[in-house]
Amino acid sequence: MKERLEDFSLGKKMIKEGDLQKIGVVGAGSTGQEIIRLAARKGIEVAFVDVSEEQVKEILVRIERALDAKINHWGLTEGEKRAMMSRIKGSADYSILKGCNIVIESINSKKPGTSLLERKEVFRKIEEVISPKATIASNTATLMISEISSILKHQERAIGMHFILPLDHVKVVEVVRTVRTCDFTMNCISKFLKMLERELIEVQESPGNISTRMIVPLINEACAILLEGVADVVQIDKTIKNTTGLLSGPFEMADTIGLDKVLKWMENLYNEFGDIRYKPSPFIKRLVRAGMVGRRAGEGFYLYKDGKRIQKKGNVLNLGRNSKANH
Repeated sequence: MKERLEDFSLGKKMIKEGDLQKIGVVGAGSTGQEIIRLAARKGIEVAFVDVSEEQVKEILVRIERALDAKINHWGLTEGEKRAMMSRIKGSADYSILKGCNIVIESINSKKPGTSLLERKEVFRKIEEVISPKATIASNTATLMISEISSILKHQERAIGMHFILPLDHVKVVEVVRTVRTCDFTMNCISKFLKMLERELIEVQESPGNISTRMIVPLINEACAILLEGVADVVQIDKTIKNTTGLLSGPFEMADTIGLDKVLKWMENLYNEFGDIRYKPSPFIKRLVRAGMVGRRAGEGFYLYKDGKRIQKKGNVLNLGRNSKANH
């Protein structure tokens, strides 16, 4: 009897009629792509939506490159890669989301200010094409899921679900229910996270949840230490990792998240709480204005080449005036 790849997938073992069979992701930036790869590796079908068909093609190339990097480090086999890619479909048309049990909004708006209106519009478009029983989640870190979901006809289906980068290493997901979120929605998300082998951390609705409210002051204080000349980027990161057990130092963390996203987190939290701890460091603002937004741009607090970090040469305070020559 000829064996098929499907016979070895987790999907065949775990998914039964009426269970979670397919998820959607709207916004396949760095976080969206990690969610897509994680779900596909666990045997779940994934449909994603992005701004254009050209962008969709580029995202599929990036996902494949990320999987090739895993293969090169013995973290994945060629067969597993083929099976994962067969589970992933993308389009600029929201109709691809039909049949999804869960759709996760994970957009990263480049417009100044909050992305509340954009996220509401995404929720509206998702609801137009999916079943009334399907769950709609937002991966927002600092906006209120109650506000985003107010656009929905069925607000009981909405939930906040904050994935924390890097997904391969962080085994918890912050989950926020609104006063209208029903138990069916919560159970659906709980089942999904078990399939991903991630622990659900339920938090009360508050901008920043747990992780972002802790991360933002850490990055701000690291910038203050850097600007005072107490230590350089590498020294600060090494010290924090070795004294706290964190996987990444504050500057490594900021580059991975994306400095433009970090800046939005800071602005949203500062506007919400008015606490000086959340006020954006002027240095973060300068880096973002210079287009040095971190790993995906090839330059932030560190330089990156072919997706790999290389130690920053010269003084990062020069905002990259000399660093371009160091690639």
